[in-house]
Amino acid sequence: MLYISYPEGLQEYEYIPNFAVRGLHYDVQKALLMKIDAFHYIQLGTVYRGLHPVPDEEVIAMYEGCHVPLEIMSDFYGKVMIQFMDIFSLPEMNLLSCVNDFFMRHNIDYEPVHLYKDVKEAIRDVHVKGIMYRAVDADIEKYICYGEQSHAVLKKLSEHGKKMFLITNSPFAFVNRGMSYIVGEDWRDLFDIVIVQADKPSFFNDRRKPFRRVTDKGALLWDRIHKLEKGQIYKQGNLYEFLRLTGWRGSKVLYFGDHIYSDLADLTLRHGWRTGAIIPELRKEIKIMNTQAYAQMSSWLQALTGLIEDMQIHRDPASEAVVAEWIKEREAMRPQTKSFFNAQFGSLFRTYQNPTYFSRRLSRFADIYMASISCLLNYDLKHTFFPRRTPLQHEAPLQHVQRPPGLSVPHPRPQDQSTD
Repeated sequence: MLYISYPEGLQEYEYIPNFAVRGLHYDVQKALLMKIDAFHYIQLGTVYRGLHPVPDEEVIAMYEGCHVPLEIMSDFYGKVMIQFMDIFSLPEMNLLSCVNDFFMRHNIDYEPVHLYKDVKEAIRDVHVKGIMYRAVDADIEKYICYGEQSHAVLKKLSEHGKKMFLITNSPFAFVNRGMSYIVGEDWRDLFDIVIVQADKPSFFNDRRKPFRRVTDKGALLWDRIHKLEKGQIYKQGNLYEFLRLTGWRGSKVLYFGDHIYSDLADLTLRHGWRTGAIIPELRKEIKIMNTQAYAQMSSWLQALTGLIEDMQIHRDPASEAVVAEWIKEREAMRPQTKSFFNAQFGSLFRTYQNPTYFSRRLSRFADIYMASISCLLNYDLKHTFFPRRTPLQHEAPLQHVQRPPGLSVPHPRPQDQSTD
């Protein structure tokens, strides 16, 4: 095994819980962490090298503007930008930023590509070697919340004859410990099929791995799987075999996941399943949006933008002076809206007027998203969710209808396609 020696001074850094948000992009070659909107534009003021912001002028010089070309972000071209999408990416971004910060403060010459790969490997080892599982198991109350409402949702679905299945990458011992704590000792009675160590996302597109049965004590059995039975535990397998054995296909299936790419993308694009994204940050963001301070600033910012647009037709000196003052006020207010959510990067879902790149992918791959499955307790089982009609550029906006907190149906496309 190869060990990589990094300076001991790195141990002086502590985890910064509120430093990063999900959905950020990382330029591997330039060692820059940033937020990008749905149209590949960098949000100025959200570009960080280490733990410190990079001046806007420097960002514009490095990228020859604010737009990030497709070839830098696309897998097809061999992307340079990495997007951090799941909850586990938060400590990864923290670690990357802290190591970058240490090297810069101590004037240590380093290769950013090597640093990214080393940090990625360290985070991977925490999972693969079971370090995280052991830490959570040793102090489960610190890391996992009891889910009384989650149990209520699952029980409600089960009692109404809904078929339920669990597909997870975690080993059975960890799943059993966590689910017993969250849902209750009878959690397995609520699921018709339980699949562990599924190796998502390859589970959804690799046909080669067969299912294998696992005993309650973790022993692997060798028998060929002809059907997936309730009460049994299965390991690995693949979605195509799952579909053949269950017959559960198309839009009658609703699958929930917390990773937009690994959990939801293949299912909605290739298999036509309905998909639900679990976005825990949604609860906090809606709470902030409902505060009087944010509502007042957001409303005035939109009103001010409208005034500037309407006054542009007047080109006399007095009118232009007023517009100039309004523009100045608008530019001063816009960064303040970011700080309501996160001082460094703002909201997970929006960059000024535009949706974030994260929001764009969420709208593409998720039929519905919510803070947790407990939000479903507010609806009966025959409820139909309809996507919100978003006005096109040439249409008059319709009256906004407020939804219950914690649950949203994604917009088809953003209203504002400006480059800010």
